[in-house]
Amino acid sequence: MPEENNNEELRPTKMRGVAFPKAKYGVILAVIIIIVVNLIYYKETIFSFFK
Repeated sequence: MPEENNNEELRPTKMRGVAFPKAKYGVILAVIIIIVVNLIYYKETIFSFFK
């Protein structure tokens, strides 16, 4: 039984009250950020294809 209690306390004490988002939301956010940055960076190249 003591081993099960130790597994629950893996996070540091100051971080126990912080609610972490699910990993899938982080992946979605990262993909959106990458797409937006690429759109801003390559805006002229992308618009040149449509002309």
